[in-house]
Amino acid sequence: MTQIPPRISALLNQKGGVGKTTSTVSIGAAIALLGRRTLLIDLDPQAHLSLHLGVDGSSVGKTVYDALVEPDCDIRDCLVQVRDNLWLLPSTTDLAGAETELAAHPDRNRILRERFEEIRGEFDFVLIDCPPSLSVLTLNGLCLADEVVVPMQAQFLAMQGLTKLLETVEILTQSLNPTLKVGGVVLCMHETQTSHSREVVQELAGFFDEHVGSGMPWDGAKVFMPAVRRNIKLAEAPSFGQTIFDYAPWCPGAIDYRALGERFVRDWELAHGVDASIAGKPTPAAAALAAAAAASAAAAAAAAVQASRFTPETAAAARAAKAARTSSRPTPSVPTTPVATPHAKRPTPAAAAVPAPAPIAEVKPIPAKKPLPAAPAPAAAPAPAPTTAPTPAPSATAKKPTPKASIAPAAAPTSATPASLAEPRADKKPATKAKPTTTVAATPVPPKAVPSNPAPPKAVQSNPAPPKAVLSIPAPPKASATATPIPSSAAKPSAAPAASQHSDADPEPVDPSHPFRAATRVRGS
Repeated sequence: MTQIPPRISALLNQKGGVGKTTSTVSIGAAIALLGRRTLLIDLDPQAHLSLHLGVDGSSVGKTVYDALVEPDCDIRDCLVQVRDNLWLLPSTTDLAGAETELAAHPDRNRILRERFEEIRGEFDFVLIDCPPSLSVLTLNGLCLADEVVVPMQAQFLAMQGLTKLLETVEILTQSLNPTLKVGGVVLCMHETQTSHSREVVQELAGFFDEHVGSGMPWDGAKVFMPAVRRNIKLAEAPSFGQTIFDYAPWCPGAIDYRALGERFVRDWELAHGVDASIAGKPTPAAAALAAAAAASAAAAAAAAVQASRFTPETAAAARAAKAARTSSRPTPSVPTTPVATPHAKRPTPAAAAVPAPAPIAEVKPIPAKKPLPAAPAPAAAPAPAPTTAPTPAPSATAKKPTPKASIAPAAAPTSATPASLAEPRADKKPATKAKPTTTVAATPVPPKAVPSNPAPPKAVQSNPAPPKAVLSIPAPPKASATATPIPSSAAKPSAAPAASQHSDADPEPVDPSHPFRAATRVRGS
């Protein structure tokens, strides 16, 4: 193969978390798989590139910090070979203090370039992982590099950051490194299904096409394809200290970075006169290693498939293994439930592991109570007749037992109670013997004067309350002392009752000031 100068690329972006370290490791590992000698330089004090390859800078020995700070340090003593055709110049956290220690150095921005001249011819490709800031460490990497590769995401803010970065590169070409160019853009964590990402890619491609032949540092820059798709395997590989080709060689991220590494090599070799038939192709030794690795992977996959395939032999082996596991297990003791006997109140803890179920109590129906005899409804008071026939007053000398009378809330006082309203209640026992009561002669109620043209009698209105007992006003007695009262049921209403007269036997004359007499006068006048 024709001897060509090494391609030294600095992966730089002042925005963090865009995939600089992942791209540096993956592209470098892909180039090493093609049989090209590759060197990775970790200039980030976080030392993520070293950790990604499983190298701890604090215990590995000399690092890039020693190469920058110690003048007599040999850079070869700082190199660590991590894979076939892949070397690493590791970093450590002490590198954060190098900027202060190199502040008094007259040419502190070109120290790494001077150290690298000793091993320049030993490598074909050099990739530098720069920190996300424009510090002394970043300037050392840009002075050593021939080109700047910008890892970025296809987003609007990333394009704004790219504009500032291009201005920084232009300033550096005027003083520190006049040969520095912008190689292009690597799209990381790309999402092809969004229209925003497609628009950003078109803007980038259009911007680089407009500046072809302009003589600017980004003249000839391009968008490296394919874009690296978002893949979780790329984030998992560093935790195992492996490259993506060691961890998951056929995941989408590994496929994209492999194709990107091949194009990276092919473009450089074609630019330096290498035949197109071998440009970007693996060397015979690398091809043999790749074939051996592919055969080993195929054998492992076939073994896995065979182990998972169902055959009579695998079925018999599975049954034998299951029988062996079953026989080796101790037989669990089955707890027995004791039979309940009439004399056993409760099982003892040693005799029964499971308590016996409680007996179910017999539910007896509650006997219905005998219905009480219904009390007879009280006798309703007789409805008053429209008109009441005159009833002679009882004789003063007559003696008869007086029954208990119910007092009605009448407005006017009464002197007697009819016998029909004084009947005892049916639910009470009648008195066995009635005590005789002597009737004391009282002033009789003066009779009402009936006018010649009396007004029609008014109907008695019943209230919602219990019916009231209507008492009839006794009429003046007739001449005969032994007059028999007419029953109320036999009395018939008369249109114009005759005027009653007082007999000669009245004890007292009629008092004209009596209220009933006054009421009669008012009604008759």
